[in-house]
Amino acid sequence: MSNSSLATYANITKTQKNSPRNAAIDTITIHCMAAQWTAKTCCDYFANADRAASCNYAVGYDGSIGLNVDECDRSWCSSSSANDNRAVTIEVASDSYTPYAVKDAAYNAMIELVADICKRNNITKLLWKGDKNLIGQTNKQNMTVHRWFAQKSCPGDYLYERMGDIAAAVNAKLEDTMTGEEIYKALMDYTAKLDIPDWAKDEYRLAVNAGITDGTDGMALIPRYQAALMAYRAMKGGAAK
Repeated sequence: MSNSSLATYANITKTQKNSPRNAAIDTITIHCMAAQWTAKTCCDYFANADRAASCNYAVGYDGSIGLNVDECDRSWCSSSSANDNRAVTIEVASDSYTPYAVKDAAYNAMIELVADICKRNNITKLLWKGDKNLIGQTNKQNMTVHRWFAQKSCPGDYLYERMGDIAAAVNAKLEDTMTGEEIYKALMDYTAKLDIPDWAKDEYRLAVNAGITDGTDGMALIPRYQAALMAYRAMKGGAAK
């Protein structure tokens, strides 16, 4: 498990982490710093042994990116051990007051960082529905927020209201940069996590590769109109343009 080459500064906390994490990375959790800091300032702050907190990455107001906890380790960031063990956590510089707005340089750097994290950890698509009840169901939603685990406003309304936009921007980069071989490998890794009967796995993967379905609903029941749409795509030789 590697770290992002986009990080230009590192101050790895020695105590505010668990090493190694006890789950594979399949989730992204974006936080706000509630301070317009650089990545260095944030990493140095969390590396202080007096702080019972940390993050995997910090993104500064100027677009700088820092590493505070290696990706192979669990950060102390979201008030949830279960979440932090499976998530890469990112602190993003923001205003210290509502709606905790983020500067463009920080926002754009965050998009680049998340895309890099997803690509290296075989997360083929970011999914956001704003539904706390979907925590842990990463085939339906693989982005989480701190406010779901504690009485906090984090990541602030500015970022929370843009989670769908963040997912779309990252997904566009993943589609632009992933090779066919990388997509196939990620697909194999993804479907291996789903509860699909052995007799159906090959057909399921072929349907995803052909564009008949995007595969994000796993084995959930589907209404008749969706079944009709899938049949139509199959007859047309793939997803409708």
